[in-house]
Amino acid sequence: MSEMDDIPEERSEQVETSGAAAVKSTPSEALSAVYDIPVQLAAVLGKTSMPVNQLLRLGRGAVVELDRRVGEPIDIYVNNRLVARGEVLVVDDHLGITMTEIIKSEH
Repeated sequence: MSEMDDIPEERSEQVETSGAAAVKSTPSEALSAVYDIPVQLAAVLGKTSMPVNQLLRLGRGAVVELDRRVGEPIDIYVNNRLVARGEVLVVDDHLGITMTEIIKSEH
């Protein structure tokens, strides 16, 4: 009887590859360890810059013009990394976003 006979069947199947044992698992099983890790998602409508004195003069009802036009896609960041572009929509009484373009990573 070999050591492999003592391993319960519910464990991942092992496959012999060039003399080394490799664990065979599905992609969802391999990623299951990271599914519960929280990430921060931010949807950026636009940006602007202004001097501090102008910022200090802003009051209730002030309008700050952004660098985006109506209808242009917004940037969607995950953990401060641009991952997609999308559109703003209304879901019941809340704002939501729909992703229209996925940005491929340079890494």
